Amino acid sequence: MFSFITRIIRAETSKNISVISKPKKEAVEWAEKFIAQQSGNIDMDFESFWKIYRDDMTERLRENTMNTKDYIVELKILPYFGKKKMLDINAADIRRWQTELIKQGYSATYLRTINNQLSAIFNYAVRYYDLPKNPCTQAGSMGKKTAGEMQFWTQEEFEKFVEAVRDKPISYCAFMILYWTGMRVGELLALTIGDFDVEKKTLFITKSYQLIDGRDVITEPKTPKSKRIITLPDFIVTELNEYIGKLYGMMENDRLFQVTKSYLEKEMARGAKISGVKKIRLHDLRHSHASLLISKLGVQPKLVADRLGHEMIQTTLSIYSHLYPNQAKILAERLNDLMDNSDEDELDDGEVEDDTDAEQA
Repeated sequence: MFSFITRIIRAETSKNISVISKPKKEAVEWAEKFIAQQSGNIDMDFESFWKIYRDDMTERLRENTMNTKDYIVELKILPYFGKKKMLDINAADIRRWQTELIKQGYSATYLRTINNQLSAIFNYAVRYYDLPKNPCTQAGSMGKKTAGEMQFWTQEEFEKFVEAVRDKPISYCAFMILYWTGMRVGELLALTIGDFDVEKKTLFITKSYQLIDGRDVITEPKTPKSKRIITLPDFIVTELNEYIGKLYGMMENDRLFQVTKSYLEKEMARGAKISGVKKIRLHDLRHSHASLLISKLGVQPKLVADRLGHEMIQTTLSIYSHLYPNQAKILAERLNDLMDNSDEDELDDGEVEDDTDAEQA
């Protein structure tokens, strides 16, 4: 039996492969899965296909992104679909799985994330392994994309908060940069002295930092457009310059903020408690900056997208569209002012002409 299985595998792969001794039934099942994986045949169980998908995605996605996939698939998806045949999973199966997860009380955004991970695997099967259709599409999604009303701090709230963490220079400077630039936390934590141009008053965003399994990992930023140059206001240049001046023995490629996201989250909670401002997430400082640009300064979507490093302007509009209706009102008021000023100019011109005529007379 084992020699038969070996001949099958050799025929499929043209390689000499030794087969680990297994009971007859397990050996046959193993051989069938192996052949299916190698031949591109979708006639396999979900767990076997997940391994194919994972091997491919591991080479294409960031380590932290892949860790998230592993966690969700292994805990929320494989226990339900692992032994089911890919071709046999239908929309009804997806709906029953969704119902089980909804009963567990997960947040709407987390449910959406889990569903998206399953759908991505089926989309991959449709595109590259000729699966007829994605059953998740027919079943519909669950949860929602955004977590309700967006939270952010006004300038006044931020100023109260940041004063409460002034006792720790690293915290104070980090939060000042996050609020006044809108950069992502990972981008902040990856900054080096070499990324700061004091003469041009800019920060170069070229990388992102993550702590993975106790290791400091520097990766490419989230999207190609995330690589950007952020122009800084003078007071941030001064603050950052003073902070760097207090760092001893720092090399050009050393991280400016040698802390973690967890540290900043704890500091944010401490500052909010001391100052009495409402609690928001660390990422909400990015929303706070966008709100400042749009609501207070009237910055147009394209400039907001460029500053935040959004890949498409549609991303900016979809996230912050609720802030732009006020801008339409401001625009109308400015047009009114423009017309009023034009009428006043015409009146002034007329008065000058009348005065001139009188003098000539």
